[in-house]
Amino acid sequence: METEYRLDGPVNAPVLVLSNSLGTLWTLWDAQFSSFIKHFRVLRYHTRGHGSSTLPADPLSIDRLGQDVIDLLDHLRIERACFCGISLGGLTGLWLNLHHPDRFNRFVLANTAARIGSQAAWQTRAEQVRREGLGAVVAATDKRWFTEDYIQRRPGIVENLLESLAEISPAGYAACCEALALADLRSGLVEMPRPMLMIAGREDPVTPVADAQRVVDAAPQARLCVLTASHLSNIACASAFTRQTLKFLLKGEGYGIND
Repeated sequence: METEYRLDGPVNAPVLVLSNSLGTLWTLWDAQFSSFIKHFRVLRYHTRGHGSSTLPADPLSIDRLGQDVIDLLDHLRIERACFCGISLGGLTGLWLNLHHPDRFNRFVLANTAARIGSQAAWQTRAEQVRREGLGAVVAATDKRWFTEDYIQRRPGIVENLLESLAEISPAGYAACCEALALADLRSGLVEMPRPMLMIAGREDPVTPVADAQRVVDAAPQARLCVLTASHLSNIACASAFTRQTLKFLLKGEGYGIND
């Protein structure tokens, strides 16, 4: 396998796939893992260019990132799963709901959009990282990922995540930026049939609440939950994120709007 993965939990439990944001590893889900594994067999993996997941020979695209999930399910002989992704992982989930809905039951997609940012901004960041490394990105990321209040209250968590970001391959990070530059699933939202819970951060500057609302307005089976967080809502609002995710995946009701 070209994708590095971990599969943990009861063998006979339903599978939950967890998909990371750009610049993070599967430790991103540590706050949720002990709760998720009580109900699911949890499949975590590293996005292309992260951890030991290799880059393809061709330019990276959202199609490739989505197909990686399908290939991983096929490799593990998993017919159907639930899916939870954040940011780039959430966009991957949207692609899967559009192209392979038969392989999934429900999706929880956090801090994401059918079109994240602009093509020019992602291309500029990719060029900067290829030229200068990840130093400048690391220096500015804490303000994108977390509110100032959270940075002051939980400096250790923020520092650990930034250290993890600094160790990621610049080529891998840049390739994912280039995939984001071209990814646009807005026209396909009306064709995404599986139920989706869109979790948005009230103070997220990267994918604001309006981005999630556009998905909810267009997709046939989507609901919105807003948490008081910036971009990494599963870290900043770990308990609420875990509760709303499990409620949706296990019961399909009580979406906790504005929780």
